[in-house]
Amino acid sequence: MKLYSYFRSSAAYRVRIALNLKGIAADYVAVHLLRRDPLPAYRDTVNPQGLVPAIDAEGDGLIAQSLAILEYLEERHPLPPLLPSGVAERAYVRSAALLIACDIHPLANLRVLRYLRQALGQQQGAIDAWYRHWVEDGLGRLEAFVAGQGRSGRFLLGDQPGMADCCLVPQLFNARRMACDLSAFPTLVAIDAHCAEIDAFARAHPSVQPDAE
Repeated sequence: MKLYSYFRSSAAYRVRIALNLKGIAADYVAVHLLRRDPLPAYRDTVNPQGLVPAIDAEGDGLIAQSLAILEYLEERHPLPPLLPSGVAERAYVRSAALLIACDIHPLANLRVLRYLRQALGQQQGAIDAWYRHWVEDGLGRLEAFVAGQGRSGRFLLGDQPGMADCCLVPQLFNARRMACDLSAFPTLVAIDAHCAEIDAFARAHPSVQPDAE
């Protein structure tokens, strides 16, 4: 299996965590999202979406989009699980993961921030304020959701990490990098700290990837 990744991509970070949790080895292929030269070749020969992550799953071909990859890994390699067995619990985990991946991340990803600067002529201060506003807004909704459901423990669901935690940790990494105020999210910050104690999360951290800068 090959993993096409960029060390700072939160979406790729999710997949790295999941691979580690499941003990699946993958050859790391770096795709530098800030350099324009490699992207056309990657788009033309590997992933027509031109995004990371993507995995070359050998007999199953190329799979793109981080949550699709996580679901694929869960179905192909069910143990240890990223999703619980109960129907309601699975829906809860997916709800938390999708809030991060579909509500928070798209408003603050690289393409959006680049468009704000290049096409709309926004200054960096305004772009940073945009980022912090939408990330803090989304994390506030996630904090309220998790606290209101009463299903969390050391992790977003009980005491075993899963799909939602794979999404939370990268989002908080980038939030800290962009100086977001996390003081209003004690449940999420505590869960993130528990995840940091686990080797699978530590080995997925951007700072230890082959293309880290």
